[in-house]
Amino acid sequence: MILVTGGTGLVGSHLLLKLSMDHDKVYALYRTKDKLAQVQKIFSYYSDNATALFNKIDWVHGDILDIPSLENAIKGITHVYHCAAYISFNPSDFKKLERINREGTANIVNICIANGVNKLCHVSTIGSIGRTLNGEKANEETEWTHQNTNPYAITKHLAEMEVWRGAQENLNVVIVNPGVILGPGFWNSGSGSFFKTAAKGYKYYPPGGSGFITINDVTNIMIALMNSDIYNERFILVAENLTYKQILEKIALAMDKKPPTKALKFWQLKIGKIADKIRNILTGNPRTITKNTIHGLKHPTVFNNEKIKNALDMEFESLDDQIKFYSKLFISER
Repeated sequence: MILVTGGTGLVGSHLLLKLSMDHDKVYALYRTKDKLAQVQKIFSYYSDNATALFNKIDWVHGDILDIPSLENAIKGITHVYHCAAYISFNPSDFKKLERINREGTANIVNICIANGVNKLCHVSTIGSIGRTLNGEKANEETEWTHQNTNPYAITKHLAEMEVWRGAQENLNVVIVNPGVILGPGFWNSGSGSFFKTAAKGYKYYPPGGSGFITINDVTNIMIALMNSDIYNERFILVAENLTYKQILEKIALAMDKKPPTKALKFWQLKIGKIADKIRNILTGNPRTITKNTIHGLKHPTVFNNEKIKNALDMEFESLDDQIKFYSKLFISER
């Protein structure tokens, strides 16, 4: 039996869709019922049988910080996909990030060990992959440092340490480190901001870039790894390394919008950082520009994806094709 944490998020909802196609019953942890409708909506993007697939999921009310609820959810479970996490780049959120991402993952690891779970798949981030200083591609073995690292990446690194502790206690684990995950439905967070930005037709684009991958590739790889004999390994999941100009251009063209043509200067970003902090204080909206953000834009890292390609003998799907599909969905929901 399978349990998915974070089932109402981008990764979790798409993962549940695929698991429900192959299994009669899948268990998923949820905290609030109001988010379940979003999962069914995600299912409807891909299937005319969305309601029947959604009804295959046995939703268990719980929280990764609530051990009794985890003990209830884990009964009879053999495989766990741990997708739940809190995402924020605001330094003032560090304690909350550390509690949910590290402590919550520790709880998942402990409950898996105590109940003899066969295998755990932990969703991390390329933020917990080490950065290179010489322009070479970073891989799974590149040394990690917390210097100039955002608080989210730091806590996800700490979460990985909990997973590796589980591996030392005979729990079979795999860790995936996705880049920026492109996918539909969550337009107000994560990669959804790229679609919102492109739709507004802004002239400016941020410097730097990152590794990108579609949500389909992420979930397919997770399932393939869990069904394989591979364990106690981590994998970078990046289909293409692109600049932010390139990704915004792809999305803008898919929406029949004019792509951005002017690069933001670093002095403009520094002014924006101050304005962003004031906005956060006055409105409580999450911060998007911090000192670490600017450092990352100035020193982007390119990621090596050969390990996962060789492990599963796979090729990534076309970003362009999926961006066109996501863009149509975005436009239809505006």
